[in-house]
Amino acid sequence: MLESWFLAHPRKLGESYFAHQRAALMFSLHLFAAALACLVHALVPALFETTASRAIASLHARMVANRRKNPDVDTALRPMDSNQAVL
Repeated sequence: MLESWFLAHPRKLGESYFAHQRAALMFSLHLFAAALACLVHALVPALFETTASRAIASLHARMVANRRKNPDVDTALRPMDSNQAVL
């Protein structure tokens, strides 16, 4: 159980537990900042008009770039083709 909960996913990505933890925490901080920008934007639409969307695009680009560095990453983790359906 310890293996599947804590180690299997980072290994699939070619990372140690702590390297994956650091990356995930950094992503969560960036997402939190984007969420705060969305909250302020909801209250005052003239503020942070593109902040959240730029943050999401930047995080996505970073994830895709990291996957390209490690070609052995599980194909289920790769970006979808443009002709794949989104549910």
